[in-house]
Order: sequence, then structure tokens, then C-alpha cells
Amino acid sequence: MKLRHLSAVFAAILLASHETNAAEPLSVGLAMVDITPPIGYRMAGYYSERRNTGAHDPLLAKAIVFSQGGVKAALVECDIVAMPAEVSSRARSAAEKATGIPAKHISVAATHSHTGPLFYGPLAKLWSEQAAAKNETDSATSFDYPGLLVKQIVLAIQQATQTLRPVKLSAGSTEQPDLAFNRRFHMQDGTVRFNPGIGNPAIVRPAGPTDPAVSILQFSDAATGQTQAIVSNFALHLDTLGGTDYSADYPFYVQQVLQANIGHDVVSLFATGTCGDINHINVKNKAPLKGAAETERIGLNLGQTIFAALARLSEQTNPSLAVRQKAIEVPAQHFSPDEVAKANERMAKIGTRDLTFLEQVEANKIVDVSQRYSAGRVPIEVVAIRLSPDAAIVTLPGEVFVELGLAIKQASPFKTTLVVELANDCPAYVPTKKAFAEGSYEIVNSRVASGGGEQMADLAISLLKELAP
Repeated sequence: MKLRHLSAVFAAILLASHETNAAEPLSVGLAMVDITPPIGYRMAGYYSERRNTGAHDPLLAKAIVFSQGGVKAALVECDIVAMPAEVSSRARSAAEKATGIPAKHISVAATHSHTGPLFYGPLAKLWSEQAAAKNETDSATSFDYPGLLVKQIVLAIQQATQTLRPVKLSAGSTEQPDLAFNRRFHMQDGTVRFNPGIGNPAIVRPAGPTDPAVSILQFSDAATGQTQAIVSNFALHLDTLGGTDYSADYPFYVQQVLQANIGHDVVSLFATGTCGDINHINVKNKAPLKGAAETERIGLNLGQTIFAALARLSEQTNPSLAVRQKAIEVPAQHFSPDEVAKANERMAKIGTRDLTFLEQVEANKIVDVSQRYSAGRVPIEVVAIRLSPDAAIVTLPGEVFVELGLAIKQASPFKTTLVVELANDCPAYVPTKKAFAEGSYEIVNSRVASGGGEQMADLAISLLKELAP
């Protein structure tokens, strides 16, 4: 009986160590640092090699640090396509040493811009080897971009920590119609296809929903009332621009709108929502804008929607910072030695017409799984941050299907819940069981086995419920 009592006391002390004294003010620190690679670096996002030729706008790492009482946490968003664990783990560990913020309280996420650098994975290795074979060396590997990224992420967290000041927090959500569309469709032949083409007469209906909600956090200086930062969360793929110029994609224009209306110093931190099956293509629009014009249209519309919603946000009069973190393992997809050998042979044909698009995707996926998840398990880490009794952030790894994000929001005890994808690791697509049964591109490109997405969502929901006031 005494042992049980002591265990209960110890558990209560451990729980309290992750909580804050709500009587103390919530403080926030902010920083932005440049993470743009040099001109000529290899670019990410597609299955053909692209070398950068310039910059439309700089790539940034934006950090926000939260502090209240003895509790601190941080969220960093980087204008890159994905955040590999080998980078995030190094950055989080170094940031803990530099600032004292526990690594488990730090989430480092990617916005998923398809106009950023390619710096990890089988495709980066493949094209580097091909370049070295042709030119005796690969000019891209002469620059240590992963090292720069780690350094700049840590710098952003350090600088944000040094600018901590008491703030007023407001939170809420609005809706953004007509920008995001489910890109998976039931077809007349009974299959499900992704991106079947604008005006395709064989389309029957979308295979899933969208999430039109834009969740918003506004942080204003407690003394002056001046807005310091807007954190926004919306489920839409950052794949609107293309080309060979570096760019943050449409969040760049969101930032321009907010700075034009609020002030040049305001930090717009866009945290990508669960959009693994969501993009900007309206299959009924037979005259869409393309490239930069479409990117600007989307960003300006979303920015104006966010700005208009600020007046309707609810002030959070009782901020109460707390953090929960947990990692689990879910089954990885399994491939035989023969399948792995065949995939390795096919890698050299990626970017050519010798393989279909899905065959290229599958070869890259099998090689990646055999290298990263040889033990048959995919690590899944979820971090949940409570800011007030009504507002919380939860971060997930991978490109998560929107249905999973919607399920987390529906079950969350918080009125405003920002569900952020591509944080701390990237096991590629995380579909639903339903989508696994339907097939198509995202399933071919996924590393987790069916059911892994639901396990991740359940973990996120359980952490949010632990944080419920």
C-alpha cells in the first residue's frame, strides 16, 4: 500500500514538472533566420533532377518560443519540403544545450515547400552519384546543407529565447473556401486516382474531404498591445509554384499581407496542416492560373482571410503552458530481398522514361524503407503544447491525410487545435486505412503499413486529453 502511495506521489510530481503556474504571464520569443542554400544546389519535390537557378524569396526558419513559469517549449517552421529525423534530432539536442529548453518540448517542422533544397534520402544520393560519375565530383555535396540547417535552427531558437516578453494570446479559427481540394477521386472504372486531370470526364466524385478551417494564434505585446506574431494553420499542399527558383511558396504572400496590414515587424509563422491528400487543383476550373500567379492568388486570399479573422479571435485570459511528448513505433511496409534488389536496380532509371511514374515512386520508396526501417518499425513522435484552456498545438511526422487531422480536431478537448504535420521526421505519406484499400500514388509512396495513421491520431488525441484543463 505504501509503495502504491509513493508511486502516486511520484507520478503527480512528474506531471507537475510539465505544468506551469497559470498565475504567471505567458511570454513569447520570436526569430527568423535565413536557410537558403547557395545558387545551383539541388532542389526537392519531384522525380527529376532540378538545379536551382535563383531565388524568388528567401527560405527561412521561423522560431517561436513559449515560456511560463518553469515551462518552455518551441516550434520552428522551415521553408523546406521535409524535416528528416537526423537533422531535427541534432538541432533539438543542440538547442537544449544552448537554451535549456528540453528537446522533447521542441518541434522542428517543414512547411513542405516544393521549391526548396533536396539534401537527404535515396534521390539525393542517386543524383549525387550520377553527377560525380559524370564530372568526377558533385558540386552540390561540397556544401554541407544539413549542417547549415542544424546550425540555423539552433540559432533561431536561441535568438527567440533571448527576445522573450509577456504577451496576450488570442485564438480562434475561420474558414477559407475554394482554395483547397481533395486530390483523390473515384473514377468511372472503379479505381481511385490522384490528380486525374482538370475536366477529366471519368471523374465520379472526390474520395475524401477537405479541412477548410484556418486555425489562428495571435500574440500581442502585453504592455503595448502591438501584434508580435500570427501563427496560422491550414491544410493545403505547398506545391503551387514549380520552377527552379527558391521560394517559400504561398506562405510568402500570407506574410506580405499580414505585414502590410499590421506592421513590417510582425512574424507570420505558417504551420502546415494535414494535407497529404489535399492540393490547390480544382478539377472543374478549366482556366486556372499557373506558376507564380497562382501562388500569389492563393497566398493573398489566405492572408486576407487570416487578417480579417483577427478581430474575431477570443482573448485567452488564463494562459497555462504545458507540454506532452510521446514516441511509439508502428509497422513499416515489408519487402522481400528480391523486391529490394529489383528496386535498387531500378533507381538508376528514375527521371527517365524507362519506368512509369508510379514505378519510380515505388522503387525510391522500397530503397528508402530498406535503409531507414530495416527493423520493420517506423518511429512516430507526437508533441502536444497547451497554451490555454482553449488553445493547443499538436505536431505530427509525415504528410498526414486530412481525415486524420479532422479526427484529431474533433476529439480534441481544445476549442482551437492547430494540427501541424511534417514535424521532427518524415516517413512520407501517412494515409488512412480506407485510402490503403483504395490505392493510388500516396499509398505507393507511403512507408507506414495500413493502420499506422490511426495509431498516430490516437496518440495525438490521448496527449491532448492529458493536457485538458
